[in-house]
Amino acid sequence: MSDSFERACAAADVPDEGVIPVEVGGVEVAVVKSEGQYFAVRDECSHAQIQLSEGDVGECEIECWLHGSRFDLRTGEPTSLPAYDPVPIYPVRLDGDDVLVDVKNPLNQAAL
Repeated sequence: MSDSFERACAAADVPDEGVIPVEVGGVEVAVVKSEGQYFAVRDECSHAQIQLSEGDVGECEIECWLHGSRFDLRTGEPTSLPAYDPVPIYPVRLDGDDVLVDVKNPLNQAAL
C-alpha cells in the first residue's frame, strides 16, 4: 500500500477549536483542531452544499453556519438536523510541523 498522505497545511495555521479550508489532491477539505486533535472533513455540508470551514468548532464537532447542522469530526455523522447524511472524513497525521491528509482513503462510507 502506497503512502497517500499529502501536506495540507502547517499545524500552527489551524487555531485551537478552529478550522481552515485547504485543497488536498483536488479535494476541498476543512482541517480542524478540536480538543487538541486534528481532523479533516470534506469542506461541504451534506445538507446544503455550504462550506463547513465557515462554521463553528467545539467538542469534536463542526457546525454548518447556514442551517445549524452539526457533524462529529471523528465519524462524519450528523449530530443535529437538518442534515441526516454523513460528511466524508479523512485520515490525518502530523509530520513535524505539518498536517498531512489522505483524501484517497476516507475513513467512512460517506465518501464512496
